[in-house]
Amino acid sequence: MKEFLVELTTTVPEGTDPAEVDRRRAAEAVRAKELAAVGRLVRLWRPVGELRSIGLWRAADESELYEKALGTLPLWPWMAAAVTAVQSHPNDPGRNSATI
Repeated sequence: MKEFLVELTTTVPEGTDPAEVDRRRAAEAVRAKELAAVGRLVRLWRPVGELRSIGLWRAADESELYEKALGTLPLWPWMAAAVTAVQSHPNDPGRNSATI
């Protein structure tokens, strides 16, 4: 599995019923837990004071990332994504010594 750093910015369309926003946000939380349970969503952060998220995701390739993970998010139609494929750096202090 490859790793991807994904920045997601959600913009709710003007005039959207607040009940629909609440429904999708609740469903988003459920889906995030499901994706984490199968190892696709590894970490998720929110920059302080901002309404966007940055996450570490795993998939076989970028196409699968969109098909099996990002595209399945209930808020996906309202999201803009910036995806960067990443790999471990030789100086990463969290790198497993067995993989060196």
